[in-house]
Amino acid sequence: MYRSDRRAGVCRLHGPATRWLSAGFDGGYAEGTSAYNVTVPEGFDRTDLATYARERRREAEFDDGPTLLTGVEQQHARGTRLDSVTAVATAGVSNPAGLPMDPDGEPAEPNAGDTPPNPGTVNVLLATTRRLPDGALASLLALVAETKAATLLHETGVPGTTSDAVIVGSARDGDPAQFAGSATAVGRAARACVREAVRESLASRYADTALPKSVADAEYGVETTVRAAVFDPSDTPK
Repeated sequence: MYRSDRRAGVCRLHGPATRWLSAGFDGGYAEGTSAYNVTVPEGFDRTDLATYARERRREAEFDDGPTLLTGVEQQHARGTRLDSVTAVATAGVSNPAGLPMDPDGEPAEPNAGDTPPNPGTVNVLLATTRRLPDGALASLLALVAETKAATLLHETGVPGTTSDAVIVGSARDGDPAQFAGSATAVGRAARACVREAVRESLASRYADTALPKSVADAEYGVETTVRAAVFDPSDTPK
């Protein structure tokens, strides 16, 4: 079973020997027992992110492991568990990333700066006690991101923020599972865990303040208002 704890602004998801896959700043596959979500202070401007993450883990007396960064306080982290899956999420949407289906090609407002201070971010740590091959672990990461987006669309009207990230893990010595899509036991449990964790973290984070009603209503944020060219793959120049 995976468990979670937090101290010194660091939340840890830990369990048995695990194969992790991170979509964070130090992303990729990794081996270890723990993954982390770290709250950065307001005005955070460090660029040596791996060094900073290591410093914060050591301050909290935690071991090394893949790490995500967020502007959301860890008091708003919420954990969920179903069958083989455990998840922990923090959710803030001060920097929403909208995707209009009928873009007008005009740049969205506000957002003059490239690096908004202390953005919200939606981060998810999730692990299963089942043993997955690397391909299924990548599929699980995609499923978690998809579920996060669906949940945010329902709750906030946008699929994510400008800085969301996910870490997923699979127990090295667990019972094998070949797949982790939405029709599998692992995928079904993961979807439920992510949905509940993200919704409950949002409820905590915005218990005393209103959620942004739109990208323009948010403190920071972007919209993808450009259009891509469409082509028939058979007509692609050689």
